Amino acid sequence: MDRRINVTSPLVILHGDEMAQVAFEQILEKFVTARLDIRLEEIDLSAEHRLLTNGQAVTDAIDALQRHGVGVKNAGMTVNRQQLEELLRKHPDVDSDNLHPLATKSPNGAIRKGISGNITREDIQFRNLNIRRPDWIGRDIEVDTMECGGIKDSFNQLSQATGVVKLMFVGRSGDPVELHRREVRKGDPWLLATNDVEDVKAWAHRFFQRAIDEKRDVYLGLKDTVIPGYDGAMRTVIEDIYTSDYRKQIKELGLNYYYELIDAQAARIVSNPPERALWGVPDNTTGRKLFKLVNHLREFGIPSRGAHVSISRMSAGGGDQYGSFNMPAQEDGILKVIVDGDEKHARRVMKGDPILLMSNDREAIKDWVSQVFRDASRKDKEVYFGLKREYMEYDEVFSDVITEVRRELARDHTPPPSFMIMRPSSQLKKMITDPPRNALYPSQNLDGDIFSDISAALGGSLATASSIIESKDGTMLFEAPHGTAHDLYLKYLESDGRDAHFNPSALIFALANALETLGEREGNAPLSEYAINLKAALTDTVDRGIVTADLKGKTVDPDSEQVVDMAGFLDAVEAALQ
Repeated sequence: MDRRINVTSPLVILHGDEMAQVAFEQILEKFVTARLDIRLEEIDLSAEHRLLTNGQAVTDAIDALQRHGVGVKNAGMTVNRQQLEELLRKHPDVDSDNLHPLATKSPNGAIRKGISGNITREDIQFRNLNIRRPDWIGRDIEVDTMECGGIKDSFNQLSQATGVVKLMFVGRSGDPVELHRREVRKGDPWLLATNDVEDVKAWAHRFFQRAIDEKRDVYLGLKDTVIPGYDGAMRTVIEDIYTSDYRKQIKELGLNYYYELIDAQAARIVSNPPERALWGVPDNTTGRKLFKLVNHLREFGIPSRGAHVSISRMSAGGGDQYGSFNMPAQEDGILKVIVDGDEKHARRVMKGDPILLMSNDREAIKDWVSQVFRDASRKDKEVYFGLKREYMEYDEVFSDVITEVRRELARDHTPPPSFMIMRPSSQLKKMITDPPRNALYPSQNLDGDIFSDISAALGGSLATASSIIESKDGTMLFEAPHGTAHDLYLKYLESDGRDAHFNPSALIFALANALETLGEREGNAPLSEYAINLKAALTDTVDRGIVTADLKGKTVDPDSEQVVDMAGFLDAVEAALQ
């Protein structure tokens, strides 16, 4: 007799890469197929399959989510230049000259835009985690950022009418060439940013020489996977200079060089600060935020975390750098922004200068702000927005929308939650250094990515947080906020699968959230009860002191902890369900 719970609605399953995928397959086997009679619509979103399908897998994922309404997404790789070259060598039949952007870029932004979804990341409420605060006071860490270029020196404004924004380039030929076009509606913000590649080179020389003079380990952080034509172009220039001029000296001094995506690097440095380091963050908008945070932490340290942190990321509609057009200039020339035939801005660029054109959708911003207030009211949270209103018309639209949404709520006799608007750097400092409040921190995409990883790392592990993507039409996608655990995957492969140290908590929680949503929507009480019990089994397992290596020493009673590998942890959660 089949004792599995019958589920009418299909569940979309988006597979990923590396160690996270090893865990995901075991989770599905233990907690879905063995216990539920449910149809799974499974789509392979691994980096290799995205390449082989020329991005069609991402389109299929969006279509499946729009049709079925509820899904679970695993972490996937975003390939860098070296990894792409390796994949192309493995698959010589792939036409590398005609790859769709979805074949190589992160699928996350496309999926969020495709379902018009915004992200809320929250700590999983484990009861017995007693996170030891990182010892920050007196740490000799300096943040070095560029003073010019980028969004700081952008031209940005609100569109005065509905129409088309075109980015034109005039080079040696004298003939204007259209690089990019996108539709905007009246009130949508748009922005053009560039950076001078010679300034980037000069900064790189100063940065590495400073590390040598001050004998500091070197950390460099950018977002080259998501913004390859901007951050990626800067990374190439900076690392070429490191390799040719400074690597030998730095190694001879016994110093180390580390490159990492800025969100992962920020999480690592804030939660486990090195003794002495020079942290290079060339993007000056991000760099200034982290500069202010680090200076504050060195003086005051990190307080105890008295409450769980919630962060909402504005992602629907594309938005900021994640939905940008970006590329390095192919030759010297002039960039022009044309809106419905009128030239709004022009600037000179040199060959190799990184270029970025981004815009946002005012209606998508309004949907997001409404969602922020709705979620905060439902969970009794205070709201802290981070905006650069003093010199950014691009950010001013968010302020206008906040006022508009509040007035609409007042007309409906719905009191909005208490809220504040502050600079993004102050928002970040408050989230890390003044966390006892029951607060929701809304952020734009890049800030939200960085803030989320820092907060999750301070919460014990990236695997102790949940991520929910919700669209206006009710489509829900649940995911783990962590990555694919590349280092752990290499150890897993080297040991022929015997060394499997990975915390599957966030993936289990995401699955339970999805099943609970399905249960609510189809009025399936047994399914809803099972999903709630699965969450309880997860938290109860950790409460009993059964933890994976990333949480070793982080419970209330470290002496009674039982540290297990991934299989042992999954078995313990399964036993708690009996």
